Amino acid sequence: VQLQASGGGLVQAGGSLRLSCTASGLTFRTSTMGWFRQAPGKEREFVAGSRMSGSGTFYADSVKGRFTISRDNPKRTLYLQMNSLEPEDTAVYYCAACRTLLLTVASHRGYSHWGQGTQVTVSS
Repeated sequence: VQLQASGGGLVQAGGSLRLSCTASGLTFRTSTMGWFRQAPGKEREFVAGSRMSGSGTFYADSVKGRFTISRDNPKRTLYLQMNSLEPEDTAVYYCAACRTLLLTVASHRGYSHWGQGTQVTVSS
C-alpha cells in the first residue's frame, strides 16, 4: 500500500489550501481514510475522516466548518479542502488508510497505512 500526499505549502492566515492523497495497493472505495496532523512538540491529532462512500465523514471540533474531506473513488484520491486557515493549523499533515470499515475514525490506532506527510505552514 502506498499513500502519496501533496498540496501543502505556505499560506497567510485566512487563506486556503487543498491537500490530496493518492492511494495504491488497496481497495480505495471500501477503505476508511483519514487526515491527521502533527505540530512540532505535539502529538499526532485527528483532523478528518471518511468511511466508504455514504458511510459518513467526521471532523475534529477545531476544524469543523473550515475543512472539508472528500474522496474521488475512481481516482483513488482523498482530499482535504482547508479554508480560513489559522496559524494553529501549522503542522505536517498525514493521510492514513484502513482497508475496512473503521468505527473509531478519530483514533490513529485503527489505521494501518500512512503517507509520508506534507507540510502546511500558516503565517499570521
